[in-house]
Amino acid sequence: MSEKPILVTCGLPYTNGPCHIGHLRTYVPADFYVRYLRKKGEEVVFVCGSDNHGTPIVVSAEAEKISPREMSERYHAHFDATFQRMLVNFDHFGMTDDPTNHSRTRQIVEALVEHGFVYSKIIKQSYCTKCRRFLPDRYVEGTCPHCGTQARGDECDQGCGRHLEPGEIKDPVCMVCKTRAELRDQEHYFFKLSEFKEFLLGYLDGLSGTLNARNYAIGWVKEELHDWCITRTLDWGVKFPGRDDLVVYVWVDAPIGYISFTEEWAKKTGNDWKTLWCGENRVTHFIGGDIIYHHCIFWPALLEGAGYGTPHSIVASGMVKVDDHKFSKSRGYVVWTNDDYLDKGLSPDYLRYYLLSYTNHTKDLNFSWKVFQERVNNELVNTLGNFVYRSLYFAHKEFGGIPDLPARKEIFEQIARSFASVDTAVQDYDFKIAVDEMMALAAFGNNYIQTSAPWKLIKSDREAARQVVKDCLVLVRALALLLEPVLPGKAREIWEMIGSQGSLDLCTLDEALQNLRPGTLPAPRPLFPKLEDEFIGEMDALLRKRVEEAGQKNKKTETVSIEEFSRLDIRTGTIVTAEPVPKSSKLLKLQVNIGEETRQIVAGIAPFYTPEDLIGTTAVVVVNLQPAKIFGVESRGMLLAAGDRASLLVPKIEVPPGTKIR
Repeated sequence: MSEKPILVTCGLPYTNGPCHIGHLRTYVPADFYVRYLRKKGEEVVFVCGSDNHGTPIVVSAEAEKISPREMSERYHAHFDATFQRMLVNFDHFGMTDDPTNHSRTRQIVEALVEHGFVYSKIIKQSYCTKCRRFLPDRYVEGTCPHCGTQARGDECDQGCGRHLEPGEIKDPVCMVCKTRAELRDQEHYFFKLSEFKEFLLGYLDGLSGTLNARNYAIGWVKEELHDWCITRTLDWGVKFPGRDDLVVYVWVDAPIGYISFTEEWAKKTGNDWKTLWCGENRVTHFIGGDIIYHHCIFWPALLEGAGYGTPHSIVASGMVKVDDHKFSKSRGYVVWTNDDYLDKGLSPDYLRYYLLSYTNHTKDLNFSWKVFQERVNNELVNTLGNFVYRSLYFAHKEFGGIPDLPARKEIFEQIARSFASVDTAVQDYDFKIAVDEMMALAAFGNNYIQTSAPWKLIKSDREAARQVVKDCLVLVRALALLLEPVLPGKAREIWEMIGSQGSLDLCTLDEALQNLRPGTLPAPRPLFPKLEDEFIGEMDALLRKRVEEAGQKNKKTETVSIEEFSRLDIRTGTIVTAEPVPKSSKLLKLQVNIGEETRQIVAGIAPFYTPEDLIGTTAVVVVNLQPAKIFGVESRGMLLAAGDRASLLVPKIEVPPGTKIR
């Protein structure tokens, strides 16, 4: 056990929409991790809260004609209740718009100013002449200056993924009235992120957690660090010290919420929050893979500059897909946690099990109703549920409860081996392997009772049958303890059916290696209802209908003239060479023969094609795009592709490179 308490946090849910299973990719593994550490006897504090600031909330609130605070309170309550329904139990769940976070944010910003890490600068920022206001972040869209893709004001979300500073976006358009914006001077404040390069390289080298977080961040830091604009022109947010017309950027006050929520927890429990945040600490952040940059670069630099301790571990998850499609609310590929799952009467434990066991934590997780059904029925119903029920049923029927004799030494040895394997996997943040090892113990129990066949053995050797039953009941108790972090609801049911004393939440794994006291047992009940084909078919049909309706809604009715279309120079091009772009998992650098010349083009198709597969392919290319630099590599054109899997458009019959598309 560690000498200091471990503080575990989750990335903050944003309060402008309801919870979907994509959110749970972070919160369920974090809850599992916390419960497991407590099962080992560790002292753990688990905090989170809602992220209430930023332009998306303001935009959504304006659309509903309510205040941003009212919208934040609505979805804060929604997430709080949803997490509890999913058995994700935080010690404190706060709001970034509450007084504690306003105060702590101002204190940290003032410390950064005092230490010389913040300066003011006049910059060009998008201004809407019709709405008569500056356009921060999501109020503006335009063209990414790095890759030429359509982007929103603070991030190239559809292209290279880069963070965009105010004023960087090209061809800005107001998202409210669709008026072309103009650039005007305005004073803003910048954090000297560029001064923290050496610190960050040293910090990241020793950072615990998942490799995807550390390696991704190291790649960015080694390239170049630019100073970071930390103010926005908004009324909603934490006021920048000394300025009534500016608030701090949401990515400043949101992570500071981790500290504020710890303060609020400490106040209500009589603890000292500084022991968890000042100096060396055991802070572990669970985050989505899309916010690694903010947590591994911005956040530790801010903490270091303000004189706080930096996080010990950052655990970044992969993303969520639905039926092998990129998760997308606008395209209908979404499963809502309440409407589509909990409100249908489905067990939170089923979904927790699927999220934890489907794949490695750092890889993309695919949710499919049919695969979900198969995993639940084959593993929870047929393996775990079958073993537990048969063991308890036979003990109750033939012996009235738990036999009065010790379990065999070999059973305790098997439990100890399983516990050791699970512990190794959890320490490596490989939660799938951990759950697999737990289920392997259930499979061992199933095989043991099936092979020993106490229902046959009792006819010839009642004492031997008693021994088998006692061994099985000891295994059932071990599974209840071991699986509580995964299936807290069902594990509690097992605990009660086996007649164990005390709260399962407070019991440690050590109890599994002690003798199980004899006693009477009630008649058991089946643990896991089977998921029937008819129900799963209905849920799958609901998803298909949502996707179809979204597709109809997204069909564009806007037309362009033939003159506008003719401005595009679209030709066939043959790919001559292809190679990965360094430090990018999505991009390939291609040399494409378009007839009179060979063009270098950067394309985001690496997840779907190997370089070897592409060489010699004739594709369709837009050749008169403005050149752009993507990850420092110049791109002079665009390959056309269709769908989420980037299916390249290719001629049906062979044509020479450079053939015009008409």
